[in-house]
Amino acid sequence: MHRQTFEHIWLPILFSQNLSPSCLTILGIVPCQFYSLDFQDKIEKIGNIPPKLYSSLSGTGTFGRVCLCREKSSNTFAAMKILAISDVIRLKQVEHVKNEKNILAEIRHPFIVNLRWHHHDSCYLYMLFDYVCGGELFSYLRNAGRFNVHTGNFYTTEITVALEYLHSHNIVYRDLKPENLLLDKEGHLKITDFGFAKKLTDRYETWTLCGTPEYLAPEIIQSKGHNKAVDWWALGVLIYEMLAGFPPFFDDNPFGIYEKILAGKIEWPRHVDPIAKDLIKKLLVQDRTKRLGNMKNGADDVKRHRWFKGVDWQDVYYRRQKPPIVPEVHYDGDTRNFDEYPETDWKAAPSVGETEQSLFDDF
Repeated sequence: MHRQTFEHIWLPILFSQNLSPSCLTILGIVPCQFYSLDFQDKIEKIGNIPPKLYSSLSGTGTFGRVCLCREKSSNTFAAMKILAISDVIRLKQVEHVKNEKNILAEIRHPFIVNLRWHHHDSCYLYMLFDYVCGGELFSYLRNAGRFNVHTGNFYTTEITVALEYLHSHNIVYRDLKPENLLLDKEGHLKITDFGFAKKLTDRYETWTLCGTPEYLAPEIIQSKGHNKAVDWWALGVLIYEMLAGFPPFFDDNPFGIYEKILAGKIEWPRHVDPIAKDLIKKLLVQDRTKRLGNMKNGADDVKRHRWFKGVDWQDVYYRRQKPPIVPEVHYDGDTRNFDEYPETDWKAAPSVGETEQSLFDDF
């Protein structure tokens, strides 16, 4: 069972190359009302991708779908997210979409699910992005119970490099957790779901209460205003969960979790590596001004920690490290690492008027 976030924001699009809809073959289910894309004679169903993997949607699958696509000229696979414009407007998510689009338009990184193309008609927004076929880190962690030190260290290095990149662009991610980390066919990480990401302004702070309860930093709960430091807190929680098999703060209800986070008391299983424990403690510091990663040297303070002794950070960035887990993938469009997702609850979306369409002129 996945943990739920408590503010639901739509995933945006990055326009990075000129692709025509007619260049794409749909390999998942596409409802027959998508006439503007002229896909009807190109459908070849081989499986569905759970929409949760690419967007923090409320009621996943109710008004959004993800289908597997193949670009005919290059024969490369991609995932297309399809969102109903009427529901984006009804749920007051228009500004969220625009905000996310602006963020994703400026980023491209080896450990982030990159978006590649966008399109819209009178009914839907279409967003094409990388298909990552290895499945969720969450699934591998639950199957293993917990990761050994080497495995946890490997994934932490790739996440650290990705966070460093985002923060260099004044972007705070705000939803780091195993469910939002995918493995590619080689076993390297890809961060997905930028529903809570935000570009920080000159104030370098934001006040929106959002995220996953177990991973919230104290300053978010206290509504004090927060910045990039919340991502380093979340990294501490993630390292703990990878090595212990459960998060450091958990309870049957969110308010119980918040109380434990603010109390700051952590119980340490005996098997947790002492050097990793030291890093986690320095990331889970209540005072964000003293939190590792948020001080003068930024991410360099994290990278210099002795848990990463011997790590070549250039090798990390260029994906030269050998992944500890290599997913079973038989071909680039393989869907075996994702659960089957039913399409029975899909409902056709109505067309919207010119005024509503104009809200998405830049799509």
